[in-house]
Amino acid sequence: MAYIRVIHDPVGETLTIYWREPSQDQVCEETGEGVILIKDCKTGEVIGFERLYYRPSDRKQVVTVETVEASR
Repeated sequence: MAYIRVIHDPVGETLTIYWREPSQDQVCEETGEGVILIKDCKTGEVIGFERLYYRPSDRKQVVTVETVEASR
């Protein structure tokens, strides 16, 4: 079963999303404009990303996640 882990830190103003299990052997690469790719050190595969300076527009500090399967 696939999963996505979403971590919202309202104090640090970050939104982190993983689609693989986070590990101690990971490296972060900043791509610009507040987006950081999180990669597995061993394989170089991207396992998630982080958005810096994330603030929900309505200030409720609630993050809702919707999943939709793409049509082929």
